[in-house]
Amino acid sequence: MEKEKITALLGKVRAGRISVEDAFEQLRHLPYEDLGFAKVDHHRLMRTGMPEVIFCQGKTVEQIAAIFKALSRKHKNVLLTRADQRVFRRIKNANPRARFNAQARVITVEAKKTRKTGSVAVVCAGTADIPVAEEAALTAEAFGSKVERVYDVGVAGLHRLLDCFERIAASNCIVAVAGMDGVLPSVIGGLAACPVVAVPSAVGYGANFNGIAPLLTMLNSCAPNVSVVNVNNGFGAGYIACMIDQRSR
Repeated sequence: MEKEKITALLGKVRAGRISVEDAFEQLRHLPYEDLGFAKVDHHRLMRTGMPEVIFCQGKTVEQIAAIFKALSRKHKNVLLTRADQRVFRRIKNANPRARFNAQARVITVEAKKTRKTGSVAVVCAGTADIPVAEEAALTAEAFGSKVERVYDVGVAGLHRLLDCFERIAASNCIVAVAGMDGVLPSVIGGLAACPVVAVPSAVGYGANFNGIAPLLTMLNSCAPNVSVVNVNNGFGAGYIACMIDQRSR
């Protein structure tokens, strides 16, 4: 139940239009909806400001569809990550507003248009990092941030980054995605006056160790404004960046 509905319910109690017992009955089922295989957290929006998101990987299409149905009853907009075409077809049948970004593996359902405010920059080192960067960008947008995308500006051609750095530096938070040696977030962190969320990607040759090498580079960054999420975790980076952005408004 959303904050507005709870406030309205409490207003009815104060006005004597509903009993305390009846209000309690409505509130007692707030925290989650038990589907047997999943407990859908309807209370998360009020607790954290962000609704629950469906992580599709490892779930069956039927499970995802059931969770989506439960969330859709309570929330106008729903975000699904690590999705594929099979999942998209099922969600599209349930809601024609569903949109799928195959590169990012993200499905967005926006029944209520979200006003985009603030500013988050999503930057990636190479074209191969775009899928992770897009997951971050779409997540931040889904939760209400304006996103500036700046792609293929890795340190192998530093002039590319410097040429557009004014666009990046104007943001309240920057997401920096890089594979290979993972240096880009440190470079950005040394120039930017805002938090930088670093995302190591699994892009690289053998010594990249599927993202472990850039992860260690980012964890050892000498730029103190750089924090790090897990390998390929564009969703987590976009989520955190949006939260920072909202607090900055």
